[in-house]
Amino acid sequence: MSELVTGDAVVLGLRPARLPSRALAAAIDLAVVFFVFILISVVVGIASVTLDEAAVAAITVALFLLVLIGGPIAVETLSHGRSLGKLACGLRVVRDDGGPIRFRHALVRGAMGAVEILMTFGAVACIASLVSARGRRLGDVFAGTLVVRERVAARGSAALPPPPPWLVGRFSQLDLSAVPDELWLAVRQYLTRMHQLDPGVGGAIAGRLADELVARTGIVPPQGIPAAAFLAAVVHERQARDARRAFAGVSPAVGPVPAAASGAPAASGPPLATAPSEAPGTSKASGSSAFPVPGDVARREAEGSGGVGGSSGGFAPPG
Repeated sequence: MSELVTGDAVVLGLRPARLPSRALAAAIDLAVVFFVFILISVVVGIASVTLDEAAVAAITVALFLLVLIGGPIAVETLSHGRSLGKLACGLRVVRDDGGPIRFRHALVRGAMGAVEILMTFGAVACIASLVSARGRRLGDVFAGTLVVRERVAARGSAALPPPPPWLVGRFSQLDLSAVPDELWLAVRQYLTRMHQLDPGVGGAIAGRLADELVARTGIVPPQGIPAAAFLAAVVHERQARDARRAFAGVSPAVGPVPAAASGAPAASGPPLATAPSEAPGTSKASGSSAFPVPGDVARREAEGSGGVGGSSGGFAPPG
């Protein structure tokens, strides 16, 4: 399967359409277009009985250009890439980066379609689609577009990686009301696909998203915490609040940033102490989290020195 990748190296869950489904969609579109063309031609022919042959020929050429070529262009432009045939087959025309097409894309596709579909009876389009790795015809290549499948087999949604145990509950009193839904969506998409990204690109994206969260919430993240772990902990806190609101009917507590977020011991919040066998840094804890435990934190917990908050399980910046 050839997948779409955005400029940020994020893989999109879109599957390019292959020749059989595209041919069926094109057959439906052509049947509809030819039916409309014949219907309009009959009406115009009856209305132009008194005209001479030259006028009738000019009208016929105009109808051919307007209906057989202009019609599909107008439909794809207004529907953002979903003609009647593509709608029936669950297909859509998108740009190479996954965005919706515009008039210029539909114009190039329609102009090339007149050559590779109408004038060659689809032979050129079929050959080009078979040769292309993503099933594109010449019109798609010149327009920078791709036909993708919108209806695919249902798959389980990717689960968010759990935050490190030593960060759970650290942001229980953080004010998240200023964070927009678009930023939450971007963070969720990054966390579910961070293992598909190049480490350098993924780190840059995580840092940018973490900076946006800091600007929206005013929190000072603990030192030495990876940006991805910080994002996972904040998203986990939001999910916990949503669960309490949905199932318990209790509004989440919103207040100033706790002192623990800046490195001081937490004054309140759920206890995070774990048994020695489950202390962060051990094999069992590391297996339940997708994020590394800072070395100083693991060492202090293993030695029982209380450097990570003692019994409250709080996190102190690595010394």
